[in-house]
Amino acid sequence: MAGIAKEFREFAVKGNVVDMSVGIIIGAAFGSIARSLVDDIIMPPIGLLLGGIAFENFFAVLKRGVDPGPYLTLEEARATGAVTINYGVFINTLISFLVVAAAVFMLVKMINQLRREETVEPQAPTDKACPFCASTISLQAIRCPHCTSELEPA
Repeated sequence: MAGIAKEFREFAVKGNVVDMSVGIIIGAAFGSIARSLVDDIIMPPIGLLLGGIAFENFFAVLKRGVDPGPYLTLEEARATGAVTINYGVFINTLISFLVVAAAVFMLVKMINQLRREETVEPQAPTDKACPFCASTISLQAIRCPHCTSELEPA
């Protein structure tokens, strides 16, 4: 039993597992921010342009509920037990997904750019030290311009 606990502890504290856990938590929080952005910022002006109707109240009634309606809101339809297709809610969810996907794309693009900057390969040296006088000279030099010593070809 102690061996299993030790093995699990080693697995749980590995960098990848911890990083993934942090990513999931931040992703969930970011999803709620994106949802609020769509529901509270983006959709109200669109609903206003479409006649002042809350966008999430776009639905089609498949089967009337206890009260035959008409239903002005999705909540009214649900309260009476009506069966509905909630295409307004679906469109809200789709827009939320697009906002999250765009934000994740931009984040990944920035991270990849930073990684490219970090992994820039060092350039090959273009000069060397003269073995006789320690002056800096070109790699292609066959004679040191400072001490005039003959150098071995590169």
